[in-house]
Amino acid sequence: MDRYSAMKIFVKVAETGNFAEAARLLYTSAPAVTRAIAYLEDMVNARLFVRTTRAVKITEPGKRYLRDCRRILADIEASEAAAGEAQSTPAGILTVTAPALFGKTFVLPVLLDYLKQYPRVTGRTVFVNRVTNLVDEGIDVAVRVGRLPDSGYRAIRVGSVRSVMFGAPSYFERAGIPNGPSDLEKHSLVASTTGWFSQEWTFGSGPIRTLTVHPRLLCDSDDAAIAAVLAGWGLSRLLVYKIAQALIDGRLQSVLSDFEEPPEPVHVLHPEGRYTSAKVRAFLDLLVDQLRANKILN
Repeated sequence: MDRYSAMKIFVKVAETGNFAEAARLLYTSAPAVTRAIAYLEDMVNARLFVRTTRAVKITEPGKRYLRDCRRILADIEASEAAAGEAQSTPAGILTVTAPALFGKTFVLPVLLDYLKQYPRVTGRTVFVNRVTNLVDEGIDVAVRVGRLPDSGYRAIRVGSVRSVMFGAPSYFERAGIPNGPSDLEKHSLVASTTGWFSQEWTFGSGPIRTLTVHPRLLCDSDDAAIAAVLAGWGLSRLLVYKIAQALIDGRLQSVLSDFEEPPEPVHVLHPEGRYTSAKVRAFLDLLVDQLRANKILN
């Protein structure tokens, strides 16, 4: 068995956590998968997986080798694309990442349109509320909301999103509308603890005011926080794209707009490299155009 084929099998086993499933997805036999992993373990002189009758778990040496394999396979695919038809005709697997709700709302519809246009491409989404590593996780295109750290990635700005305070009309009828940040001390607050959470909320785009808040309800998901606010329980603050449709429908109402922080930028990223394959170029063009045309982001 050649090392390239064995590496592809190894990556698939690591992704699925199952020898039989990897064999099915690669249209090969389970014994062939077993032989490939044994071949690589002999080559690197290390155990890559711990195998039991119930589970397959990757080892620490296996995790390090997985990062290298993904990078090597991506380089090979890019080199082949540069020399062949795939450079001009999108083909292969396209992996896209974004924050969970943003990905579902804005990126997935673009990806579905893209897959209709290019039947030789298979799409893979990684919509998660964490910062992914594009190279280590084999990701082609990423959407980031917020300030970007320095990196070797190419970043294309496509818009920005505000962080807004909001509540349901039924709540405002009962509790009144706050006129300034200090009024929040008199209101029931709902906070989402998804990602980073702090009780120090800042307001204003000029002089910054910091207010220590004491939410009555802490939710471990944005959906739960939004549901509580829709039920008229209290006020919350989230990025506007998460509640855009409810604002349009009138089910929610934004307040304290004069005290909003500067909006957070939205960027599309992809790793810089010697080659940008046709599948990535075509998706970037479509995604950038559609995000820039979205009124919620611009």
